[in-house]
Amino acid sequence: MDTYQSTSEVPDQPEAAVGYAGVLRELLPIALWREDADGRVVEWSLAAQDLLGYRPEDIIGRLGAAVLVPDPNRELAGELTRRVQAGETVVGTLPVRHRDGHQVAMEMWIVPAVDPRGRRGAMLIAVETSEVLHMRDSLAALQSLFTQSPIGLATLGPDLRFLRVNDALARMNGVSAAGHLGKRLTEVVPGVNADALEAMMRQVLDRGTAVVDVRRTGRTPADPDHDRTWSCSYAPLLDGAGRRLGLIASLIDITEGQRAQAEADRAQRRFALLAEAGTRIGTTLDLRQTAEEIVHVLVPQLADSADVQLLEAVLDPDDSAGAASGSGRGVLRRLAAVFPDPYAPTARLVPGQTFQIPLGTVYERVIADGHPMNLYAADIPALITDPRAEALRGYLATLGSARMVPLVARGRVLGAVAVTRLREREPFDGQDCVLIDELVARAALNIDNARLYTTQRAAALTLRRSLTNNALPQVTGLELTGRYLPASDHDVGGDWFDVIRLPSGRTGLVIGDVMGHGVHAAAVMGQLRTAVRTLARLDVPPARMLSSLDAVVADLGEDEMATCVYAVHDPESGGCVIARAGHPPPAVVTADGEVTYLDGPPGTPLGTGGHDFRTEEVRLPPGSLLVLYTDGLIEARHRDLDEGMEQLAAALAEAGQPLEALCDWILERLLPGAPQDDVAVLLARPVAPAPTADP
Repeated sequence: MDTYQSTSEVPDQPEAAVGYAGVLRELLPIALWREDADGRVVEWSLAAQDLLGYRPEDIIGRLGAAVLVPDPNRELAGELTRRVQAGETVVGTLPVRHRDGHQVAMEMWIVPAVDPRGRRGAMLIAVETSEVLHMRDSLAALQSLFTQSPIGLATLGPDLRFLRVNDALARMNGVSAAGHLGKRLTEVVPGVNADALEAMMRQVLDRGTAVVDVRRTGRTPADPDHDRTWSCSYAPLLDGAGRRLGLIASLIDITEGQRAQAEADRAQRRFALLAEAGTRIGTTLDLRQTAEEIVHVLVPQLADSADVQLLEAVLDPDDSAGAASGSGRGVLRRLAAVFPDPYAPTARLVPGQTFQIPLGTVYERVIADGHPMNLYAADIPALITDPRAEALRGYLATLGSARMVPLVARGRVLGAVAVTRLREREPFDGQDCVLIDELVARAALNIDNARLYTTQRAAALTLRRSLTNNALPQVTGLELTGRYLPASDHDVGGDWFDVIRLPSGRTGLVIGDVMGHGVHAAAVMGQLRTAVRTLARLDVPPARMLSSLDAVVADLGEDEMATCVYAVHDPESGGCVIARAGHPPPAVVTADGEVTYLDGPPGTPLGTGGHDFRTEEVRLPPGSLLVLYTDGLIEARHRDLDEGMEQLAAALAEAGQPLEALCDWILERLLPGAPQDDVAVLLARPVAPAPTADP
């Protein structure tokens, strides 16, 4: 509560001003003022100035009711004044008008007091209602925190002696709350490295800054036989003026939490390894590289060695030697292996080695059953199945644990992965085994994808070689050349061209593009090529040819689609009849170098059900040039079709070159790097008939 100060003690204060109180004022500002028997303010505290805005010189000598009481409360104020002057003390919640006009709800005590002239006046003591409520709630919260919180709480004085301790901390320390009071930590629980903690608390007091989550481990009377771990936090306890009254300590028992955190950290590392495996395994469709990626993910993070082996029958399903006759014993081929130094005679563990699965071994059981197995001392020698790997026998003596996991993909056992750990490392536990099995399962799918891709690519290349004849025939009246460039060495597509001899010395020229890549696209291309050859020898004209091909593609399935150009050249007339099915327009170069693109009916792609294919006829005199191509020549990510056609026209300005050189020139100009799509090009140049001898 405010204390009185005379004007002689504070010269710069107006007369009758009341000064500030100490600690209580800092916690709860209390306004004081006195009124004489006439109701005039004769004393005014500085706390009242802070709460209500009036300076002492603004209000002393004025009627308090006129200044401070809101108009609707004037009658009530008069009644209260009469009661106080009659000797009664009045307590209540009343609104008081602030200097700026708004009302402040205040808890007020109005008591009789003698004024300077000896008459009965009034002393008014007021606190802001909101501050009272705030203090009440704060004290209630503090009391609840100390009595109900599961966190250990204590306040300590500047001498680091306990002032207050809650029940949670008393239970942690095994000492009653009363047993803490007045004592230091070193006296209560010396077995928790109390000296170091007191040194830290002293730093908190000296520096005035909190310290959070200091870990301490030790034993207390609550659990004298086991170590416990606590998270300790210390903060300085300051008053409103910033004086350090002591500190507050909070403690949380994190013994179980630390164990859980250790397990969580371990699980996080495992998830990270799985994520890493997703980015490191299967980066290519190469079998050997995929196997090497597997062992480098497993070693050294999970194991000290890893050995990836596939069944020979899986690698070469057409090879009858892949399985031993009669016994059902398979042959395994090592794809990749990593062993720790100094036990890694790499020359004896080169990829590609094969060996037969030994009877009665874990290899046989794992591959036959398709289930992983942990290996014990008696099983571990079975890991060394290669008789040439005698140098690894010494490695067996160093092993602490091993596990063999089958490579299973799409319901089929492809081989096995063997992993080991040395004795100085902890043996595989249950979580290790789950993680290894998961990694191998994911790797098995990558290996199977690489295997299927390799098999399909080999089949596609074989099919393309069997269907595509790059040696163009000699035909009447035309000089020919062509090129086929796949978009990738690892894939094949459905682009093709062909030249067919027709009756009466005519020639059929065809170029096409089946949508898609791989074995399926190559197979569809083969069927179209065969259909074109069959129909062409029946002398089917170009428009009907495309209608028939449209039906062929439609019969292959709803999703099949292809584009095509079919042209028939007649050397006698020098004309060429051309029909298109959604294919880019052929280019024609005249003998004097003018380049044009045919603008006849483009038609619809084959397989879309279009039946209205039309033709256009162009003259091709000797020295001119007909250029057929697929869209991979003119279309790329960095240019559209129009730009590609302009570049092709510019390249054809050199059409006077020999056809082989011209074809190379076109590809060099339009495809400076690797093609982004399959490309097929067919060039046909009419030539004058050779002169006949005069009979």
